[in-house]
Amino acid sequence: MGKITMNNPLIWADVPDPSVIRVNSTYYMVSTSMHSMPGCPIMKSNNLRDWQLVNYVFETLEGNDAHNLKDGHHIYGKGSWAACLRYHNGVFYVCFSSNDMNQFYVYTTNNIEQGPWERHVIDGLYHDPSLLFDQGRVFVIHGNGRISITELTEDATARKRDGVNQLLFETESEGIGLRCEGCHAYKLNGYYYLFFIEWPSTGNRRRRQLCYRSEDLFGPYERKIILDDDMDYDNQGVAQGGIVETAEGEWYAILFQDHGAVGRVPVIVPLMWSNNWPLLGINGKVPKSFAAQLPHAEQTAIVSSDEFDYQENRLGLKWQWNHNPDNALWSFTARRGFLRLEAGHLAKSVEYARNTLTQRTEGPRCSAATLMDLRQMKPGDKAGLVALQHHFGTIGVEIADNREKWITMSRKGEDGLEEKVESIPFHGERIYLKMSFNFIDNTDAATFAYSEDGENWRQLGTILQLRYTLDHFMGCRIGLYNYATKQPGGIVDFAYFRYEKW
Repeated sequence: MGKITMNNPLIWADVPDPSVIRVNSTYYMVSTSMHSMPGCPIMKSNNLRDWQLVNYVFETLEGNDAHNLKDGHHIYGKGSWAACLRYHNGVFYVCFSSNDMNQFYVYTTNNIEQGPWERHVIDGLYHDPSLLFDQGRVFVIHGNGRISITELTEDATARKRDGVNQLLFETESEGIGLRCEGCHAYKLNGYYYLFFIEWPSTGNRRRRQLCYRSEDLFGPYERKIILDDDMDYDNQGVAQGGIVETAEGEWYAILFQDHGAVGRVPVIVPLMWSNNWPLLGINGKVPKSFAAQLPHAEQTAIVSSDEFDYQENRLGLKWQWNHNPDNALWSFTARRGFLRLEAGHLAKSVEYARNTLTQRTEGPRCSAATLMDLRQMKPGDKAGLVALQHHFGTIGVEIADNREKWITMSRKGEDGLEEKVESIPFHGERIYLKMSFNFIDNTDAATFAYSEDGENWRQLGTILQLRYTLDHFMGCRIGLYNYATKQPGGIVDFAYFRYEKW
């Protein structure tokens, strides 16, 4: 086996709260998906560098108005948080909590790449959970600052009656803004290791990675800061995630780093053991590039173009809906070679438009373009491309009450609705739209353009300043949308989604 070069970040896109395991020679990773559906993306790799999407844990999580983005309700910044992935005795487990539902979910399958997944729901929140299988018993370790341990049944699908349910320990609070959370628990070398993220409010004031260890599951635990580094990027500490051993005996941590509006990017960090303590990085620093004894593999993009040439109504894995879709209102088969979106619900803005179909953005730069057929739009309809975040921006077509068409660039106004920045009349039946993104050195900017022939482009509106905020708690996404403000039933056919990254 030769060596490959690892470059950080592993993926310059939003893959937050990574949880990674190895099964034989294959690595699997799950990450947070919140309000995007299907949820809990499963990625696969044979070298920890080149990842491909292979499955999702669930199509939808719940079916209430908030998850359906209905009547002004939503789950932005909620849904599934900080999922934990584990493999034990031939079964894969994914568990997480949902703040909006006040519930803890455990999904199980024998086939992580194909499913099906069985769903189990436990009342109550188990914040940032980690499953631990230990000598025939199953525990979930969870919490923020107050770290608790709860015993589950042997199949990890319910609370164990009369099982352990207690405070394990409290983490440091003095000088700490965000106390320890994001637990990843392991039993190795005769020790129990609990990995956490912590955010001090003094000193350098950046996130850091901690480890607590004990020879007894119930303590007492020793504490050690094992990584405090920002990889020379904007004082954004690299932290929160788990560890994995390769088949060749090398150890790595997979953590994340906040990277502006593109989101939380996964970072791989070499790990060495010293006196049974894990030491992360090289001389305490996260390397931007290093050699690893792992096999070469073909790179597979997690964001890519789509010509919508499908024979059935089945999305590629790169796509996720903003909240639950209404499956009666989209189609690849109604008009072959096109994605058809029908405006079936009235919405006050694109942020509340159902059936907005999204992919991640990527750094350092990327762009997306589409061609829309407008002939079946109705008065009051709006359709186009959206830079989807709390402070969103759009370029699209609006149909006035007199059926006139207007090409409009909008952004979120102070009232939360769409504020028109520039709007010009349009008389054609088809329109080309494009958005371009720049994430270099926190530029975090999007520009918007249109064309009547697909070759000559004109910029419309202003540069949109992108911002990562806790309102959505997600990196900016590119979306295709069509929604009604007056009456349902309007249709837009999208001919393609053409994506570039550079």
